[in-house]
Amino acid sequence: MKLSPNPVLRRLGYRDNDRLVIIHTDDIGMCEASVSAFDQLWHAGAISSGSVMAPCPWALHAAAWCRAHPDVDMGVHITLTSEWSTYRWGPLSSRDTATGMLDDEGCFPHGCKTIQEYGDPASVAHEMEAQYQWAIAAGMHPTHIDTHMGAVVHPKFLSTYLQLGLRFGVPVMLPRLHDEEVIQRGMSMDDATVMRRSMAALEEAGMPFVDQYIGMPLDMNSDHFEYAKRALSQLPAGVTHFLLHPSTDTAELRAIAPDWRGRVENLHTFLRGDLHEDIHAMGIHVIGYRTLQELMPRA
Repeated sequence: MKLSPNPVLRRLGYRDNDRLVIIHTDDIGMCEASVSAFDQLWHAGAISSGSVMAPCPWALHAAAWCRAHPDVDMGVHITLTSEWSTYRWGPLSSRDTATGMLDDEGCFPHGCKTIQEYGDPASVAHEMEAQYQWAIAAGMHPTHIDTHMGAVVHPKFLSTYLQLGLRFGVPVMLPRLHDEEVIQRGMSMDDATVMRRSMAALEEAGMPFVDQYIGMPLDMNSDHFEYAKRALSQLPAGVTHFLLHPSTDTAELRAIAPDWRGRVENLHTFLRGDLHEDIHAMGIHVIGYRTLQELMPRA
C-alpha cells in the first residue's frame, strides 16, 4: 500500500516528487561531547536541527547554549529509557516506583520493551510534559518533539505524544506509516488502524509529519562518508528525518558509550563540506523543524 504524497510538500511550495531532508542530531545534552559536536555542526551549517535530552547530566549546558543561540532549531528529545551501563538518568516528574518508570537502580529502564510493558500511561504522560516544560523553563524555544529510541511509539503512549505537540504548537517526529509498517513494529492490526486514523485526522487538520526516518550507523567505524552519500542519494520523494548521533572524541564519551567511534565518525562525516555540495547536487532540499512548525494548526 502506497501513501499519497505528503501534503507538506505542496504547503511549502514544492512538487509531489521533490525530496526534502531534515538533518537532525539526537542526544544533545547526553554528555559534554554531544553539545560540543552540535556547536561545531551548527556553526558549520552542516545540520538543520537537533533535540535535547532533558533528564541527562549535560542538559543544562545544552539549554545554556540554546539561550546563547536563539535562532537554533532545537527540539525536546522525549526520553523514557537510560541505555548505558554506568552512566544513567531518570524521570524528572516522579521517583515513585509505582509509575513503572524506574528500574532497580532508580533510573529509566535500559530498553523500550520494559517501559512499554510496565510504564503507567498517566505517569508517562506526566513525564513527557515535564520534560517539555523543563525546556521552556530553561529558556529554550522548542521547534518540535521527538523520541529517544522510539520508546513512545506504542499504543499506551502515542496519543499523549501527539497531543503534546498539538497543545504546544510543535511538530511531532512520527513517520507517515502504513498499516504493514506499523505491524512490523510490533503493533496489532487494531492498533495500526487506530494509529493510521489518528494520524490521518491530524494531518487533515494541518499537523505536518515526515515520511520516513533513517540515519547514520553507529556500528561502523569507517566509511561513513560513502554511507552518507549513498543513503542520501537514495532518499525517496517526501520529507525525511535523517538522524545523526555526533560527538566529539573525549575521555568521557569513550567511558560512556561502546559505540563512541561511530558517534565521532558521524561528526567528522558531516563536517565535510563536500558532502553538502553533493546534497545540493542531488537536488535535495534541506529544511529544519522550524519550517514544519510554521505549518502547525492553532491549538
